[in-house]
Amino acid sequence: MQDLPCYPRGHSFTFAQGSDSGGRRVVTPNSQSSPVEARPGWHTFFSDTVRFVLAPLVLLFSGFFTANFIISGAYTWPRTSRTLALTLTVLILSREFVYKEQLSRHAAPGRAWSALLYSCALPYVIGWFVMLALWAL
Repeated sequence: MQDLPCYPRGHSFTFAQGSDSGGRRVVTPNSQSSPVEARPGWHTFFSDTVRFVLAPLVLLFSGFFTANFIISGAYTWPRTSRTLALTLTVLILSREFVYKEQLSRHAAPGRAWSALLYSCALPYVIGWFVMLALWAL
């Protein structure tokens, strides 16, 4: 018998012995052995932080400043380029870190779209409305 290594939590590997059609001895993993526990790693924490904290805050401020640019009427090249860069950054953030992350978690496309709606589109529109409300004062 060979002394086999243990799982981190003290569970040992168990194997069943048998033989194949040629009479040779075969050792296979036992189906009754306990599976390795899957713990969510830092990537799960990071993706949830981006989806529930970072993306809504960035989109809220982006909607606010984009509305400020549109309403102000001061369409200089520096302000226009900043607004375009901000818009492209927000689109990339939304697609890569919210939509594609939801798809990689084996979520249905409809669920990924709803995550995009609630984490990105809704805060962006709220930022617009906040700017409009402040402009009306």
